[in-house]
Amino acid sequence: MSKTVIILIAGPTASGKSALALALARKLNAIVVNADSMQVYQDLRIITARPSAEEAQQAPHRLYGHVDAAENYSVGRWCSEVAATLDSTARYGRAIVIVGGTGLYFNALTRGLAAVPPISPEIRKEVRARLASEGVGALHAELKERDPAAAARLMPGDRARISRALEVVLATGRSLIDWHEEEKPAAVDLSRAAKVFLMPDRDELMRRIDARFDAMIAAGAVDEVRTLAARNLDPQLPAMKAHGVPWLIRHLNGEIGLEQAADAAKRETRQYTKRQATWFRNQLPDFAWVEPDRAFAAIEQQLETLA
Repeated sequence: MSKTVIILIAGPTASGKSALALALARKLNAIVVNADSMQVYQDLRIITARPSAEEAQQAPHRLYGHVDAAENYSVGRWCSEVAATLDSTARYGRAIVIVGGTGLYFNALTRGLAAVPPISPEIRKEVRARLASEGVGALHAELKERDPAAAARLMPGDRARISRALEVVLATGRSLIDWHEEEKPAAVDLSRAAKVFLMPDRDELMRRIDARFDAMIAAGAVDEVRTLAARNLDPQLPAMKAHGVPWLIRHLNGEIGLEQAADAAKRETRQYTKRQATWFRNQLPDFAWVEPDRAFAAIEQQLETLA
C-alpha cells in the first residue's frame, strides 16, 4: 500500500470531476491521474472531454490519451500503470489525484484485481464470432466441458461472462476461477485516502450533459469521429463504443441527421449516469457523496482527518 497522499474523485459524466482535480492539483502541487476508460484513447480527445493542453500545463497529467484506439485497453493494464505512477510519485513526495468515472478502475485500485493474462485478439475475435453465429447456448455447453466449475456459476444466458470465461480457458488452459484466486493486491488503502463521489442536482446534471455534448460538437467532435471511422476499426473495440461515437458514425454514414445523433447520444449518456451512480453506491460505499460546490472543502476536511 502506498503512503503517498492520495485523493480519489469519482462521479458521473459532466459532474465537474476534472475541474475539481485540477483545482486540488494546483493547490497541493499534485499529479492528476486519469481513471476514465475512454480518456485513455488518443483518438478521442474531444468526444471524451479530455483535459485540454492549457489545463495539462497547470499540473502534470498522467494516463490521458496514451493508447491507440485499435487497442483493447484493460483494467489490468491501467492498474499496472497507476502502480508505476504511485511509485514514482512517492519518490518525490507529491500528492496524487486520481479522477474519473470508471467504477471498475476504482474497484481494482482499492480492492485488487485477478491476475488474468491478456487474451489474444485472435481468440477474442473467434469467441465473439461464434457467439454471433452459434449463440450463447453453444458457448455455455463448451464451457461446461472445458471449465465445469466456471460454467456452474454462470447463468446460461449470460453472454458477456460466458464469453469471458471461455476466452480465458481457451487462451490459458486454466479456469477463470483459478486466476481469480491469484489476485493482485490493492494499490490504494481506502482508509488512508480522501475520496468523494460528485453528485450534482439531477436536473442540473442533465443540463450539464446536454450542454457539454453541444460544446463537443462545436469544438469539432464530428471531424474527430470522422477521422476515427476512416480507420475502419473493429466496431466492438472500446474506443468505437465511447458515448456519442456510434451515433456520430451513423450520422456520417448518412443514416440519421446530426440533431438526431446528438439527441440520442445525450439520452444514452443520461442513462449511463444513472447506472454509474447506482454502481458506486452499491460497490464503493466508502466514497462520500457531495455536491460539486462542496467537494473541495469536503476533501480538505478528509485530508485533515487523515493527517
